[in-house]
Amino acid sequence: MPEMHWLNADMNDDTSRPVAGGKNSAQNLRFVREEFLAEEPAPVSTVGISGWMRINLFSSPLNIILTAFSLYLVWLIVPPVIEWAFINAIWEGEDRNACLVDNAGACWAFIDAKFGQIIYGRYTIDERWRVDLVYLIGAGALIPLLFEKMPGRRYLALFLILIYPVFAFVLLTGGNFGLPHVETALWGGLLVTLVVAVVGIVASLPLGILLALGRRSDMPVVRMFCIGFIELWRGVPLITVLFMASVMLPLFLPEGVNFDKLIRVLIGVALFSSAYMAEVVRGGLQAIPRGQYEAAHALGLSYWQSMGFIILPQALRMVIPGIVNTFIGLFKDTTLVLIVGLFDLLGIIQLNFTDPNWSTPQTAATGYAFAGLIFWAFCFGMSRYSIRVENKLNEGTRRA
Repeated sequence: MPEMHWLNADMNDDTSRPVAGGKNSAQNLRFVREEFLAEEPAPVSTVGISGWMRINLFSSPLNIILTAFSLYLVWLIVPPVIEWAFINAIWEGEDRNACLVDNAGACWAFIDAKFGQIIYGRYTIDERWRVDLVYLIGAGALIPLLFEKMPGRRYLALFLILIYPVFAFVLLTGGNFGLPHVETALWGGLLVTLVVAVVGIVASLPLGILLALGRRSDMPVVRMFCIGFIELWRGVPLITVLFMASVMLPLFLPEGVNFDKLIRVLIGVALFSSAYMAEVVRGGLQAIPRGQYEAAHALGLSYWQSMGFIILPQALRMVIPGIVNTFIGLFKDTTLVLIVGLFDLLGIIQLNFTDPNWSTPQTAATGYAFAGLIFWAFCFGMSRYSIRVENKLNEGTRRA
């Protein structure tokens, strides 16, 4: 078998010379290739926009039907929304008369006229620079913190956690350093929304971790206390917690002792959110294999060392989606503070619906659309950043 003989010789002798064999050497002339063939382009049907559409939108009869139905819904919904929000929208005007025209769309003139109250609430106009300064410093410290390679991130985190809250509270309330006092009852709009959300988020995570660890503790007293705390706060709606913190709590305090309404709301929101956060963290702790605990004990680490260096980093990485989901839910639940007389972003918009100077058929729809856009922007930003962090932390454990 000359061809088989040539194949064996070819495998053992990697040369490029011609090999002859058999009765007719001209017909059995073979060559050994020394170079790989050049890569050929992928089929046109699998690359580019057409390839993506073929794979994701038209890969099966069911996908073709769903794609056609989705395009039909887009055709029904998107053009009218664009026409209402942009084409027929009223962008400027002094009062309601600007929006009382035929085929009028969104009354953005109402948002422009009430924009100051939407951002600051009823905060004293001459002192709004204090709110702007708080916004500016907070954003200036938070934005660099979002980048992993930014130098000094640890110090920025400590500043935001320890120093910035005190600085913001003193600056916003005033009464010291020559600043006029501004009651928290005058705070409102985006200011109240961010204050309640940020305080709830920052306070609920460490409290939730401690409650989760306490619920898994070997000490019966600690375990029962944490279980009772979690089940109590999870068993009542947030609106009830806010009502109790604002109306009922002062009845149980000694005479002459009282807390600011906003502070009571912040405490109630933080405790309520920490109960849900505890269950999210506990799910991550239960997902850690027992071998990780045994390895920590084998290294001679104490309980807190093993939790801080080995267990909690893995557990928190696993439950990042749950943690961010709790944060997003808390951010949207800030609208419930209206029940206790605090006007957040949505509350201040609803309050301005009663202004007769802007009473039009499009005012309410425009206000709700603007509020929804603001809430969506914040929630979407938190969601995308959490995905980025999750992908970054999972690089070492991602399967090929």
